[in-house]
Amino acid sequence: MTLPTIDVLLTQPVPDAIDAQLTSAYQVHRLYQYDDPQRLLAEVGPRIRAVVTGGAKGLSNALMDQLPALQIIAISGIGTDAVDLRHAASRRIQVTTTPGVLTADVADLAMGLIISTLRRLGEGERLVRDGQWGTVNLPLARKVSGIELGIVGLGQVGKAIARRAAAFDMRIAYNGRREQPESGYRYEPDLIALARSVDVLVLAASADGGQVLVNAEVLDALGPQGYLVNVARGKLVDEEALVQALRERRIAGAGLDVFVDEPHVPPALRDLDHVSLQPHRGSATEQTRLEMGAMVLNNLKACFAGEVPPNRVNQR
Repeated sequence: MTLPTIDVLLTQPVPDAIDAQLTSAYQVHRLYQYDDPQRLLAEVGPRIRAVVTGGAKGLSNALMDQLPALQIIAISGIGTDAVDLRHAASRRIQVTTTPGVLTADVADLAMGLIISTLRRLGEGERLVRDGQWGTVNLPLARKVSGIELGIVGLGQVGKAIARRAAAFDMRIAYNGRREQPESGYRYEPDLIALARSVDVLVLAASADGGQVLVNAEVLDALGPQGYLVNVARGKLVDEEALVQALRERRIAGAGLDVFVDEPHVPPALRDLDHVSLQPHRGSATEQTRLEMGAMVLNNLKACFAGEVPPNRVNQR
């Protein structure tokens, strides 16, 4: 039996069906299974021609430079902020993503976090599980329908959130790089003004610029009746300022799927009852992850056939 001759580095697990297809077509090396990744890289690094990774994990320049034969970084996700596209291009390394397929899941989770946070679902579940129903009274929750919703980043995900929010009779405004009159939503070019005018501020923006968008000033504008929901990237928020604002009740609560230093979540966030937390699972449904995996496989196949991958995001 002839073994696959193309070596692929896998930085994190993928669905079993996708893993099986990768294994049948390539020689797969699973970096996440090694306590000492440098030992694996010393053995196979010079042979690695592809890296399959996630949007949040990406691939550091330091690791990229240990792979002299690398031709493609196939991201399972849409974020490219964890890959230096210019550095990859300087090495003539193609970078691909999996656009479109995860939009609905991320938007669904954003709505779930809005409902969970405002209606205090986590607190209610803990009360029932702890056998305290009937002995402990929860404070009244915040009504979801009809609220003012601010969306930061009206891209595919932002628009999908807006469509779902409209079904809850929410009044929608947005902030972004440019106005989109065709959307029919109110455009607010000043993020602080947007925060001041809404009940819930949802982050759905790209983090490719790497800058903090939500700082103490934005949180103060959101105010003690306002909520923050983040399904984009943790680095878009000044996490220390957020913790302080939540502790001091300068904002009413937060729903967070992403954090600055994943998987490490500040203990203060874990201890606060008015915060809903998820472990970065915006696209984590079986159906979507299989679609994303299929796109990764197609991008790899095109690359090694000498073709332009269908979802390439950089120019070599």
